[in-house]
Amino acid sequence: MSRSPNPVIGRNDPLPEGDAKHVAVEAMFDRVAPGYERMNRIISLGLDRRWRRRALEKLEPEPGARLLDLACGTGDLCRDLTTEGCAAVGVDFSAGMLGAAHVRSPLVRGDAATLPFRTNAFDGVVCGFALRNFVDLEVVFRECARVVRPGGQFVALDAAVPEHLIMRLGNAVWFRGAVPVLGRLLSRDPSAYRYLPRSTAYLPDGPELIASLERAGFSAVTRDLLTGGSVQLLAGTRS
Repeated sequence: MSRSPNPVIGRNDPLPEGDAKHVAVEAMFDRVAPGYERMNRIISLGLDRRWRRRALEKLEPEPGARLLDLACGTGDLCRDLTTEGCAAVGVDFSAGMLGAAHVRSPLVRGDAATLPFRTNAFDGVVCGFALRNFVDLEVVFRECARVVRPGGQFVALDAAVPEHLIMRLGNAVWFRGAVPVLGRLLSRDPSAYRYLPRSTAYLPDGPELIASLERAGFSAVTRDLLTGGSVQLLAGTRS
C-alpha cells in the first residue's frame, strides 16, 4: 500500500510511533513552516522570547563558541546565538522549516538520530521545543553527547505539565482548548495545532529525562520549571 506523501494526524488517531511518527512529524512541520514563527508568538503569548533568553543564560555561550541549534526550525535560537557573537549552526529534518528560515547561520538538513557532524565538533547544543518530536530520545541524546566536546553544554527547552492543580487546569484550558481553536482560525494546518498539545505525552517524566541525559554522557544535569511548570529547561555538561 502506498504511503501518503503528506500524512495528517487525525483528531482521534493514536499518536504515531517509530517510522510513522518521523514521516508524519516531518510532513506536519513542512506544512506549517510559513506561519510557524507567528503562531509561536501567539500560542506562547509572547513568552517564547523569555524562555529562549533563559536557555541562553543556562548555556552561558562565550563569543566565538561553535554551537549547534538542534531541530532549529525557522532559526529563532540561531539568531539569538549569532547576536551573542557565537558561531551557530542549525540542523533540522524539515526542508520546509529550513526554507522558511531567515538567518545568517549555516543550516543543514539532517536527522537528530544520525547527526552529520564529526565527534566533538561543537562547544554546546541547544534545542527549543523539539524533544517530543524525536522518535528515539535516548539515541538523540547520545548523538548530542557525541558531537559536543567534553565540558561542553547541552540545553533544551520543552513543554511540561504543571504539577500544581490550578496551573495544570489553566495549562489544559489554554494548550488543549484554545491552541487548537487558534490553529483552526489562523493556521494553514489546523491538525498540527491539535497534535502539538497532545505530543507532550511523548515526553518521559522529569527524573527519567535527567537519567536519560546522564546515560548519554552528561553530568550535573538540571531540570528547571518555568511559567508555572508549563515549560521545562534541561541542562547538562558533557562528561
